[in-house]
Amino acid sequence: MTGYSIKKLTLLLLCTCLCFTSIAQKDRKELEARKKKLQQEMANLNSMLNETTNNKEISLNQLITLNKKISVRQEIIETISNELDLLQAQINDGNDSIGTMEVHLGDLKKEYAHMICDEYRNESAYSKLMFIFASDDFGEAVSRIRYLQEYEEYRHKQAILIDSGKKVLNVKVQEFQRKKDEKQELLQNQQDQKEQLANEKKNQQKVFSGLQGKEKKLKQQIAEKQKAAQKLDEAIHKIIEEEIKKSTARTTTKRVKTNEISLTPEAKALSQNFEGNKGKLPWPVVEGIIFKQFGTYSPLPGITMTNNGIDIATTKGAIVRSVFEGTVTGIVDLPSSGKVVMVRHGEYLSVYANLKDVFIKSGDKLTTKETIGTILYDEDEGKTLLQFEIWKGQNKLNPEEWLFGKN
Repeated sequence: MTGYSIKKLTLLLLCTCLCFTSIAQKDRKELEARKKKLQQEMANLNSMLNETTNNKEISLNQLITLNKKISVRQEIIETISNELDLLQAQINDGNDSIGTMEVHLGDLKKEYAHMICDEYRNESAYSKLMFIFASDDFGEAVSRIRYLQEYEEYRHKQAILIDSGKKVLNVKVQEFQRKKDEKQELLQNQQDQKEQLANEKKNQQKVFSGLQGKEKKLKQQIAEKQKAAQKLDEAIHKIIEEEIKKSTARTTTKRVKTNEISLTPEAKALSQNFEGNKGKLPWPVVEGIIFKQFGTYSPLPGITMTNNGIDIATTKGAIVRSVFEGTVTGIVDLPSSGKVVMVRHGEYLSVYANLKDVFIKSGDKLTTKETIGTILYDEDEGKTLLQFEIWKGQNKLNPEEWLFGKN
């Protein structure tokens, strides 16, 4: 075997050792982290559903919880499928590397055996000493001695390389076996998730059927919720209009848009900082999941609901905190929405509704993550929900796009 062949095999050993590249490992870690996060969200949903099902009467929130659960379960199954695809690709690449390595090791063993046979024949028919003495001059004799030394060294390196190759091969075979075992565990996990998904869909249909007979009552409840949302809207608009009037009265500029707040340089900078943190804002609660999303949706045929922000489900007695530095611009108490706090961030406004206690007052300067108050606990539904909204001027924005890890 030539020196090139030895280099080739050495590189093959190195490539085999690095078969699972850092990119593949990074992708796998990201998938595992996502799965872990989804499983935690599912655990929270299970806890919420258990609290809800303790109530004898079937509620719309039960259906919404189940819908959310099914959505998360499907994401878990999809994540496991992606893990399986990545793992299978690694196994395929590894098997190809092992196959190539086995071929090269086989060739190396054959050539090594051939060298041993040649050396044995040469030693029996024509000794090394005679080979040296047969030289025409001293220079050729030195060359022949060097050749024999290099030949012996080369053969020794081959033996070491074969031994190293066997060890690496054994390690990789064991590693791939672990990967195959891990694949079987993932397949079983995926099957378990699919069975749970099927059960959840059955429960969803059961709750759905139970709610269909209560359509009139549900529409009445939803109408009441929409009235509450309208009152909250009116309260926010009122505060915004008052601020517009105040800022218009303070400004010395003749051309001022009457539907916009005139911002000071400091407020403009704050507004830009807030906008620059889109997708990076901390959650208004320490732990929680988005229970109801932004916009209009239909939990039941013929029934639509509109959410001007997002409802975040959290633990009983949880505190709410400011998502960014700003000034408390208004605190109102609405019978249907609990206490409501509005915090100004330049031209942006963050709204925290359904609060039980409030620890700040209007005009206070807040820092990021500063405690605002505690959230109401709904005894009937067995839930602690924060209504969180973000406004720009008089326009409602989707808060989910602004929170860290959700855009």
